Amino acid sequence: MSAIRSSIQVLPAGLKNQIAAGEVVERPASVVKELVENSLDAGATRVDVTVDQGGRSLIVVQDDGWGVPSEELPLAVTRHATSKIREFSDLSAISSFGFRGEALPSIASVSRFRMTSRAQDADEAYFIEVGNGEIEDQGPAALAAGTRVEVRELFSATPARLKFLKTETTENKRCQESLMRISLAHADAGFSLTQNGREMFRLPPDQDLKARLQSFWPPAVCHGLTPFDTERDGYRVHGLAGSPATAQGRGDRILLYVNGRPVQDKLMLSAVRQGYKGMLLAREYPQIVLFLELPARDVDVNVHPAKQEVRFIEEKLVFSVIRSGIMQAVGGLSGSPERPEMPVRPADTGFASPPVGGSPVSTGSMPASRHSQRSMPAGAPKFSSYREYQAEYNPPRDLDLPITPSASSPAPMHDEPLSAAPEPSPLSGTNLEYLGQVADTYLVIRQGRTLMLMDQHAAHERVLFEAMRQERTRGDSQPLAVPLEMRLHPSEAEALRELEQGLRSMGFVLHLEGGETLLIRGVPPTLDAGRAREYLASALDGQASCIEDLWIMMSCKTAIKANQSLARDEALALLEAWLETPDREFCPHGRPVVVRWNPGELERLFKRK
Repeated sequence: MSAIRSSIQVLPAGLKNQIAAGEVVERPASVVKELVENSLDAGATRVDVTVDQGGRSLIVVQDDGWGVPSEELPLAVTRHATSKIREFSDLSAISSFGFRGEALPSIASVSRFRMTSRAQDADEAYFIEVGNGEIEDQGPAALAAGTRVEVRELFSATPARLKFLKTETTENKRCQESLMRISLAHADAGFSLTQNGREMFRLPPDQDLKARLQSFWPPAVCHGLTPFDTERDGYRVHGLAGSPATAQGRGDRILLYVNGRPVQDKLMLSAVRQGYKGMLLAREYPQIVLFLELPARDVDVNVHPAKQEVRFIEEKLVFSVIRSGIMQAVGGLSGSPERPEMPVRPADTGFASPPVGGSPVSTGSMPASRHSQRSMPAGAPKFSSYREYQAEYNPPRDLDLPITPSASSPAPMHDEPLSAAPEPSPLSGTNLEYLGQVADTYLVIRQGRTLMLMDQHAAHERVLFEAMRQERTRGDSQPLAVPLEMRLHPSEAEALRELEQGLRSMGFVLHLEGGETLLIRGVPPTLDAGRAREYLASALDGQASCIEDLWIMMSCKTAIKANQSLARDEALALLEAWLETPDREFCPHGRPVVVRWNPGELERLFKRK
């Protein structure tokens, strides 16, 4: 197939703007971000945003800033025309949000665009209308002060772009998140968001950061936030950091800013991870709002068209000051000398994307096995279903007390030497022999010539999770004589709408009254009322995003805990069930269930090799 050479030509202005729009205007939330940042650059103290149909049909941003003179309105929709830089040296010390002069013409090239503005010293306002990149009309208008930008029929002239948009609910949520991120960095200004005629939030000016966050994050998260403020060599980092105990399985509550600009930066994420080192699992994410302030000349914000990425001159200093600030908030090694660490901009920050982070290990009870005096039907499956586990194999116990071995059961191994334990208990049909328990947490097992240690909590989590996954849950529920009430934050109510079907399938009977009061009329058979409330609070504060996350949380909540002694029959029951479980080497959070040493590895440990 032969190619035909085309001549080199300068692209038409409208096509150039549409190409630029592909870099700057990715989706409706990008439009909201660019327009709101323009308002803030114009000195606005009040910004009101309206979004209809996820931003496809209408986006309006109105502010009380100093406005644009009528003679400059055509320049405002001309590419590479800007009031924010004048010469080359300005690029090395950018202090404004929008400075390329691309946002307005790019937006106007893929929509029906109207901008009305009244300059501070003007007698009246003026407007300009642009249809898919071409100026169609302009003239006097009515507006008391500031600027109003209306964007209609976004991407109507580029239908291929519409195909890449998500559902209206998703695009609305992204617009809300974009305005939320900006509002946190400008607590001195007031903001409002209205979607499809419904006011989502209205933030007064001059709020403190924590008060503003309470409009977006659940109370349980906000109450656990600790302020930090650290400065070194002209670099200041401050904000709020969440407790490791409230870590979640998604990273959407890690909010990073550089000189007031929301960014996504791997170096900063790596420094946050180091600040929490040893306190989180690999798949757990903290909640944090972090502001880094540094001289404008030390950061390049001109790396990305949408200005979401930055580049630092002093990477080591950035890394160190962020790490120190996090450690100040969460305890860590605050006040101790800094360990010298030269950061490398990593490809993986260690915050992995698989779902939910580990909840604190919870108490539970172990069923009996055929080794127990409590007999079971011959050939009955162990933990064959979640309901059967609860009904048949879970005798009532005081869940707040450790299990006390029966008179026929040996004492836990940590109280006596291993040699004093009873004869090993082989598991039928396997080469495994149970030897005992260490530290009320780990089961000691011999597998031929290999030594194994099993984490009892992790093993039980995997057993319960797989039982729930195989059963797919059937909605079995235990009714409550008196319904429980929970007051929900708006973000929790939104999470409930997303998770409601999964929660019902697990046995929760729920009714939301007035958009903010949740009535709990029934709970899964494995949870009492108090633990059911605790479970729902965790699920709705961001720790779950799908039914599988709910199963993971339930398995963690129901599983036996660490530091809980097990009678020999209970340990054997767990081992038997674990051996019949698929994917048994790791718990649902991804932690290993067992570790093994063969003779060669043991010899190396004892330096016999």
